Amino acid sequence: MITAAAVIMIVVFAAFVLSPSRMPQRFGLGPAVAILLDAVVIRCLIVPAVMHLMGRWAWWLPAPLARRLPRVTLERPRADRPERASGRA
Repeated sequence: MITAAAVIMIVVFAAFVLSPSRMPQRFGLGPAVAILLDAVVIRCLIVPAVMHLMGRWAWWLPAPLARRLPRVTLERPRADRPERASGRA
């Protein structure tokens, strides 16, 4: 969704480059290039790489906030799961 919004903004700002006057051309080219760098380099390359390097620390949540937020899971807790068969087919 962020990348799609960035593409729309790049197209809109790049349209100013077609203006015959120099000032709108500069106003269009600068933000278009900045948004392109932000969307591609930072959000698609650097952020995922840093999150991979940080590992579990990328998802750290302060204890006071963790106590206040509801605990939402996709799986049942281990105590409620049925026991598996003993490996026999």
